[in-house]
Amino acid sequence: MHGQENPRKSLSSVRRVVVKVGTSSITDSHSRLDPQKVGKLVSGTMALRARGKEVIIVSSGAIGAGVGRLNLERRPKEMYSLQATAAVGQGILMQVYTRYFGEYQQPVAQILLTAEDLREAVRYKNFRNMLAILMKWGVVPIVNENDSVAWEEIKVGDNDILSAHVAIGAKADLLVILSDVEGLYRDYAHRGRRGKLIHLVERVADVEKHVSKSPRGFGGMSTKLRAAKMATEQGIPVVIAAGGDDRVLERMIDGEEVGTLFLPKVGKS
Repeated sequence: MHGQENPRKSLSSVRRVVVKVGTSSITDSHSRLDPQKVGKLVSGTMALRARGKEVIIVSSGAIGAGVGRLNLERRPKEMYSLQATAAVGQGILMQVYTRYFGEYQQPVAQILLTAEDLREAVRYKNFRNMLAILMKWGVVPIVNENDSVAWEEIKVGDNDILSAHVAIGAKADLLVILSDVEGLYRDYAHRGRRGKLIHLVERVADVEKHVSKSPRGFGGMSTKLRAAKMATEQGIPVVIAAGGDDRVLERMIDGEEVGTLFLPKVGKS
């Protein structure tokens, strides 16, 4: 992708796309799962499928679904409560995805992973082989962390890192991280302003300084940059963009300047 006048044009030729959708992109202002937002994501996914693209979704939202089902006033903070809420919500999350994908007669698969599945060689190999079969069968995998049993995984941004592992394991051509921000901003935290959107990043190391000023990592951007670094080092371009745009995935594939594009490492693409 290097050396091109407009590297975004090459995104039209990608075949396999991993789309990570954050909690904020599919929940409402009360942290409850918003089925209509899931429906819009499914619509965008199927638009890519119609163009011959394979799509893998890495989805947050299990805790949000549990919050809604249990009629909780707010998202729990205590770890065991988070795990229990995720246990209630994971099935509901999959029901919503299955319902919307069902409108297109599109089969889906649920895959729940923990860090051990990604660290242990045999388990990781099994995951990759199973994923390859699902792709061969034309299934849309929906991946999430197994929040109900994992301890350290339930924290903001971990599905960003998970999505990078999935993209690498699936040998994806593109990783898309959908968030509640339009991309990476220069001087985001300076005097409470977002600053200027960075459209193109050649090396993650060149922009890491733009997130160091914010103690909160402004919306988990620090983990998104870690994910971008992991993927680009393996030759996979990454786009961080706002999930609120109904046609964001199509616009990306059409080569429009959407979000922040991170170019893959030279020699890997």
